[in-house]
Amino acid sequence: MGTILVENRAGVETTLKAEFSRNLMEVMREGGVGEILALCGGTCSCSTCHVIIDPAFVDRLDPMGSDEHDLLDNSEHRSPTSRLACQIVFKETMDGLRVKIAPED
Repeated sequence: MGTILVENRAGVETTLKAEFSRNLMEVMREGGVGEILALCGGTCSCSTCHVIIDPAFVDRLDPMGSDEHDLLDNSEHRSPTSRLACQIVFKETMDGLRVKIAPED
């Protein structure tokens, strides 16, 4: 079990306990982060789980796939550390992960 620090759009930070091997979107939704809509249910076909990863953790994530890249390209709020939470599997090396919910498109 590890921790994830989530900053919502209002700047309020919440600490979530998370089991390793779960995807970030599921952890945040179950943890009560209401700004993660995940309309597609985690199938990487929307971008309603768009988060911005703290730069200190980017190199600990698996590389972005082409579908995720294409979806994020359609966001006017994409940043260099943008990712889709449904595509991030929480691993032990990510304990303490810090993410911010991206502005809504």
